[in-house]
Amino acid sequence: MKIGFIGLGIMGRPMVLNIVKAGLTVKAFDLSEEAMQFVTNAGAVEALSPVDAAKDSDIVITMLPNAAIVRDVLFGMNGISEILRPGAIVIDMSSVSPADSTFCAHELKKLGVGFMDAPVSGGEPKAIDGTLAIMVGGEDHDLEKALPVLQAMAADVTHVGGHGSGSTTKLANQILVNVTIAAMSEAVVLASKAGVDIEKMYEAIRSGLAGSTVLDAKIPLILERNFQAGGRIDINMKDLTNVVQAGRDIGVPMPLTTDVLEMFHALKVDGKAADDHVGLIQYYEKLANFEVPKGGK
Repeated sequence: MKIGFIGLGIMGRPMVLNIVKAGLTVKAFDLSEEAMQFVTNAGAVEALSPVDAAKDSDIVITMLPNAAIVRDVLFGMNGISEILRPGAIVIDMSSVSPADSTFCAHELKKLGVGFMDAPVSGGEPKAIDGTLAIMVGGEDHDLEKALPVLQAMAADVTHVGGHGSGSTTKLANQILVNVTIAAMSEAVVLASKAGVDIEKMYEAIRSGLAGSTVLDAKIPLILERNFQAGGRIDINMKDLTNVVQAGRDIGVPMPLTTDVLEMFHALKVDGKAADDHVGLIQYYEKLANFEVPKGGK
């Protein structure tokens, strides 16, 4: 099986490495020479362009920053749709809107090419260790063919429905993750300014109802004052923008998501767009005129 992979960012690079580790042949492309060098050193084949990555590939994976870039790579000038052979499958693992996913599926179907929207959850750490959660929208027969590739990158691969369902599920995931980070930040700033040792607070609540995977992943970063991006604020801001728009399209109000989206906009204006989304705590710290000390006490 020949695999093309387009997009070697924070998530794409380790995902390619895990496909290579599974013994599969991957031809990868990114605009970044450093990213290309990283994956080719690990055993991926260098592609000179998106078209080169997709040529003769049975499966083409895109992991790109936004829907506009996905559409351009697929259907723009020198887009890969021009050279995809019938029977090939495109798996878009980017976080885009359901409308964008269904558009891509519809256009590729005209060419006899399969499509799956298969966004991921777990961030960079789970991309590195190959334990991502992948939510798949698409046809059963396409998933059956692509499953070994997806399993090389994931601990869980769940078929959630037809085209667009994977992207919708990812939007729901992003609501839960980012609103939880906001609630956690509010709680931490309150407790810390009141004089509570945050590490002790975390130990006290992590096994109760308030405990969560988000808490386990993000509280240690707060204690370290480590805002280096695993999931960037600007990328999550893009995702929550898609959430709000999708809600408007089908008549679902999004009050909490809208509040967190505005917090992200404020942080972007404050020059923190490239921070990890746990950097949201800095929004609350600014309001409270208080910084949670490193180490939590």
